[in-house]
Amino acid sequence: MKKLRIYLETTIPNYLFADDAPEKRDITLLFWEEVKEGKYEVFVSDVVKAEIKDTTDATKREKLLDVITGIKNLGITEECRNLSKRLIDEGVIPKRYEPDALHIAIAIIYEMDVIVSWNMSHIVNLNTKMKVKEITRKYHYKEIEIATPEEVIEYEN
Repeated sequence: MKKLRIYLETTIPNYLFADDAPEKRDITLLFWEEVKEGKYEVFVSDVVKAEIKDTTDATKREKLLDVITGIKNLGITEECRNLSKRLIDEGVIPKRYEPDALHIAIAIIYEMDVIVSWNMSHIVNLNTKMKVKEITRKYHYKEIEIATPEEVIEYEN
């Protein structure tokens, strides 16, 4: 069976160290074990790297950069920028959260199977999921799933 191609949005590496949110941290750690076991083909992007580099706590920034070292990186193409703008123009993501639109656009353009995120405000919510499906159909892109790590983890039966 083909491995899921997963785009890791910036909240995923962040929640590996989220001692203030132990439940989400623990779920993220379980998901990360599966990532390290090679169950998925995982990707980050230049947006993830830029957001991590903006982390003000130098120690945390180094931990985050270390965690994504070796993960395949997706560049931001003109097509990604155009789709990101379309996602904003068509009301999927508010303009002030442009990086979130870019995460979604990159994942769609590079034909990921899933975007994995803990961003419940602008990415992992029913409204965004439905609008993203509409956009992918309307502009003939491969459909993409949007999920939390909890929804992706392969729990034992």
